[in-house]
Amino acid sequence: MQHIFPLSNTVKHYDWGSPEWIPALMGEKNPLKKPWAELWMGTHPGGSSRVFFEGRKRDLGELIREKKEFFLGGEVYKEWGGLPFLFKLLAAEKPLSIQTHPSLEKAREGFERENRAGISLEAPERNYKDDNHKPEIISALTGFDALCGFREPGRIYRSLESLIRQADVLKRDLEPLLRAENLKIFLKRLFELSPETRKRLTRTLRAGIETEPPEAGPFMRRFAELYPDDPSILAPLYLNLVRLEPGEALFLPAGVLHAYIHGFGVELMANSDNVLRGGLTPKHVDLQELTSVLDFSAFTVQILHPEERAPGLHAYPSFTGEFSLARLDSNGHEKLAAPAGRPCIAIITRGEALYRVFDEEMRFKQGQSLFIPAGAPGSFEGDFSACLAAPGRACTEKPSNPAGGNG
Repeated sequence: MQHIFPLSNTVKHYDWGSPEWIPALMGEKNPLKKPWAELWMGTHPGGSSRVFFEGRKRDLGELIREKKEFFLGGEVYKEWGGLPFLFKLLAAEKPLSIQTHPSLEKAREGFERENRAGISLEAPERNYKDDNHKPEIISALTGFDALCGFREPGRIYRSLESLIRQADVLKRDLEPLLRAENLKIFLKRLFELSPETRKRLTRTLRAGIETEPPEAGPFMRRFAELYPDDPSILAPLYLNLVRLEPGEALFLPAGVLHAYIHGFGVELMANSDNVLRGGLTPKHVDLQELTSVLDFSAFTVQILHPEERAPGLHAYPSFTGEFSLARLDSNGHEKLAAPAGRPCIAIITRGEALYRVFDEEMRFKQGQSLFIPAGAPGSFEGDFSACLAAPGRACTEKPSNPAGGNG
């Protein structure tokens, strides 16, 4: 019986992706400079990983369904019935759309409603691609800029007032936003700005202007260049600007409006592709559906740092049952164990690791990834760093001795 499963993964070539970061990590060439936006690791039908098993390439989800107890473990099998997370590399050279993700209840309702309406899963106006929620964590591999959650209303209005003082031509246009009783009405009025107002706003921001907070100006100028006449170019005034340094992370629960602006990281989420967009995109924006799932309360940004759970194992706080994220770091002296009893996916982000389980072993280089069955956790050795995804709080618990750990 095979116990080591290197992954062959799907790459998504969205326009906002970088032509360099993912290929460089994987040691691959990209002569046509095609944007590599995301690399998916998992079993989502939108881009399931594949593995070599018994001499041929197999779909990972299909293989798991055939041997659920071995691959998932009894606890995960009973609770989820499949791999409950989707793991990604994300390379944002340009901003992603402003977006949010639905709660589990909203996802189930919306998916069923759009199915009843006969809307194809491939239709551009489709909001719900599946019936699952999509909480997520993003951990930076490089410096990483993001917008995350609404600012305090008082700060939003003070920033708008400052903008109006700098550009009196916008006073009449933006005063309805200042009079909005709450953030839901604010967002509605923002999207109701006339085409003429949007053009004036774009011209003003492109010309450069002092803003409050000061760091918002360059981002708004960039947005105005990329998405002219989109009212969401004002987003740095009403959403929190966040800068992550390598190793820092953000957790995003359902209903939080956000956008990844620029940077390279690993992203881990529940096994879903449900996205409701709110600007900075040529794709479908359904304001009514968006506002029905949004949390309009001010969001307190919490930058997460991994904590040591065992020598060489640093785990991020886990806020949901579907996934937890950890980092493995070794200078060549430690033997690092995979969590026992739960399935994992690991990707090497630096160096080279020897992975051993029972009497099998395989070397994994930077950019390579593997699936670790619950029934056969092994150990890593070498001078390397890796990111590790597992269900629940498996990454945050001290691992037991791996299978074949003495070999």
